[in-house]
Amino acid sequence: MIVEKLRQFGLDEKEIPVYLALISLGPSPASVIAGKSGVNRGTTYDILKKLHEQQLVSVHDEYRRDGKITKFTAEPPEKIVNAIERRIADLADLKDTMEKSLPEFQSLYEKGGAKPVVKYYEGLSGVRFILQDVIATMSRQTAPTPSPGLRPPSPAEGEGGIRKYFVYSSPDIRDSLYKAYSNFNKDRIKSKIANQVIAFGKGGELAGLDERKWMPGQNSSPTYILIYGGKVAMISIAESREPVGVIIEDTALYQTQKMIFEHTWKNLK
Repeated sequence: MIVEKLRQFGLDEKEIPVYLALISLGPSPASVIAGKSGVNRGTTYDILKKLHEQQLVSVHDEYRRDGKITKFTAEPPEKIVNAIERRIADLADLKDTMEKSLPEFQSLYEKGGAKPVVKYYEGLSGVRFILQDVIATMSRQTAPTPSPGLRPPSPAEGEGGIRKYFVYSSPDIRDSLYKAYSNFNKDRIKSKIANQVIAFGKGGELAGLDERKWMPGQNSSPTYILIYGGKVAMISIAESREPVGVIIEDTALYQTQKMIFEHTWKNLK
């Protein structure tokens, strides 16, 4: 239990035995601590210096007739709690600094965004990640006023502006979506995110904050496509019958796919 707690605190596999050896020995030179811990003397000395910097170990010189000897002493265990409190304070300061620097980071990120980024995912966990990314990405978008043709949200769904993305839906993929993230529509609606869906084949029910049209003469489609927030995601079924997907982050591709979708949507009954 103690070892696990020290590991959670951040000590590694060599630092833990050195620290525990020091606690059990009392004031001791590095050579004795090394012998007790089983860690070589050079590494033990480096670890003791690091623990001293964290204020978990104190150092003092003891003078004898035959010369000076440096001894290390473990500070009281409550010093670990103090160290955690210092880390929390440091992280709070870092958070404030990073928030003030976000515009600069955002500028650099957007410059890098000129290059398309493709990410590949496998299995139901990969599908879930893609769907989570839809919600996370759309939640960061500025919410416009709801369009007149969209069913307004009920009180349970929330009020105010909503964000919208676009989907080409395939019955071949639909079951994998439900298995990967059964509460997707619930979380989507809670986040006030709407969608328009062009469905291939029969099926598909409205869940709220959504519209659906069907592509005539099409019974199925091998790929489920999501067009959202500067990205295009595609989910399909591999030969192994496992779902696979990609997310392409590219503003130009997103705008093109959005334009094609909106044109197609407009011409469907």
